[in-house]
Amino acid sequence: MPTIYQWKGKNPKGRKVKGEIEAETLEHVKQNLKRRKITQSKIKKKPKDLFENIKFLQPKVKERDVIIFSRQFSTMIDAGLPLLQCIDILQSQQENPTFKKNLKKIKESVESGETFADALKRFPKVFNELFVNMVAAGEAGGILDIILKRLSAYMEKMAKLKRQVKGAMTYPIITIIIAVIVVAIILVFVIPVFAEMFSDFGASLPAPTLFVMALSNFAIDNIIYIIGGILAIAFLIKRTYASNKGRILMDDLFLRLPVIGILIRKVAVAKFTRTTSTMIASGVSLLETLDIVAKTSGNKTIEFAIQDVKTGISEGRSMSDPLLESGVFPSMVCSMIAVGESTGALDTMMEKIADFYDDEVDQSVKNLTDMIEPFMLVFLGVVVGGLVISMYLPIFSMAGAIQ
Repeated sequence: MPTIYQWKGKNPKGRKVKGEIEAETLEHVKQNLKRRKITQSKIKKKPKDLFENIKFLQPKVKERDVIIFSRQFSTMIDAGLPLLQCIDILQSQQENPTFKKNLKKIKESVESGETFADALKRFPKVFNELFVNMVAAGEAGGILDIILKRLSAYMEKMAKLKRQVKGAMTYPIITIIIAVIVVAIILVFVIPVFAEMFSDFGASLPAPTLFVMALSNFAIDNIIYIIGGILAIAFLIKRTYASNKGRILMDDLFLRLPVIGILIRKVAVAKFTRTTSTMIASGVSLLETLDIVAKTSGNKTIEFAIQDVKTGISEGRSMSDPLLESGVFPSMVCSMIAVGESTGALDTMMEKIADFYDDEVDQSVKNLTDMIEPFMLVFLGVVVGGLVISMYLPIFSMAGAIQ
């Protein structure tokens, strides 16, 4: 039975390298390293992982892992290495144990006679439909190295787009959470101390102070119900979004929001055009491309719009007309796609639109961040500052009376 060995050594350039190899004996490991011109310094059997059979404790395969895999695979194929040897080398060098197991199973499937695309299809959580279809097109056309290079470049740009949107959303969410925690601490712990102190004064209190004290009493008396209500609302929103009708309503609502909606549309256009351009250039048919792009759009309203485009094309219409009729895509985008269709350079035109909208997303994220920052500062100042001032008003009044 094959055993996994861990090794350390130096490559031909003298750099320290390490990895894992699955082999029958120690001698096989040494021969493998010798073929790769690696001078080994240490080889040992890999210790058993006690939790390897508990799935939820295993690390997930990250998007970055797949990007690096695609880039390295492309380089090896381009250098003339056989497919199985490429998978074997990448599996031995893979540090993520989950991805390592996946690559091992993929290698076994290819060895048993399956195509590389069919082997990848067994792991939909790691390799999505877009990835599998492009690899299938690359295998069929004998340009797998080019396809993998396009895939890695595409995924890197999509990952950058995702990071930008997450970055724009992270700041306001964290600020709101901090504000809620600070307000809760003031209402539950700080204001009761002031209220007890004011009760000994026997004087009438200002209206803002009375309001804050009443708010504090309400929060303390109903804290369990408030927390339960927040959790119930969060659960209801999640449940609604999980249902098909609820998802359609909420996705449509997101697109109609004043600032966020514009950003979502720009991201959708960038993703749609980039994905379509990459798949068409890789030899995937337009109808199949649109079907995959619709499923991976992430928004039901946009998905329905792309499905309408697919239906229109199958009925003999151009691509630009149904896009314009959907009302989701800007007229400029539709006009540029129409030009791409008429000149027979749809993939090139789509790529230009994607590059343009990548810059537009950059600018929109910057504008959103610039707009949110002062708003959040004002929000924190008004809420937290208002609470503090309300509790100090009686003290200010007393100081004035003493003077």
